[in-house]
Amino acid sequence: MLNRVILMGRLVANPELKTTASGISVTSFRIAVDRNYVKNGEERKADFIDIVCWRQTAEFVCRYFTKGSLIAVEGQLQTRTYQAKDGTNRYVVEVVADNVSFTGERRDAGGYNNSYNQSYSQPYSAAPAAPAAEAQPAPAPSYQSGSNSDFQSMPADDDLPF
Repeated sequence: MLNRVILMGRLVANPELKTTASGISVTSFRIAVDRNYVKNGEERKADFIDIVCWRQTAEFVCRYFTKGSLIAVEGQLQTRTYQAKDGTNRYVVEVVADNVSFTGERRDAGGYNNSYNQSYSQPYSAAPAAPAAEAQPAPAPSYQSGSNSDFQSMPADDDLPF
């Protein structure tokens, strides 16, 4: 089975970091994702998607993203139900993010815009992750400077490994 979602949009509000009773960091926020198609004479429409991040990914989002920030999210679609305070059952569809990335341009303190690409990917672990020291996430690898010599040639007569 395959359940992967990749979205890029703008945060609707500032994310807020919360902690579960067992000490795990979590944040949930909503992004606005523009639709590609616009009918003549109408304004562009957007879909509002709920996102949930856990552990270090949640801390990363709350530290570096604010309302209006452009964000790329990769994760899995998840549905759940819960009972609201008024007793009604609610059905929720959300993306549980395991990779978030900066997109677009960063505004420096001096007011200059520089293109950048930095992301944070949550390593999969069944056990809760221990709190990490304040470390800067490494930038995503860039393959723009690669050459054909970086790849192995495969003999045509061998069986493929898949």
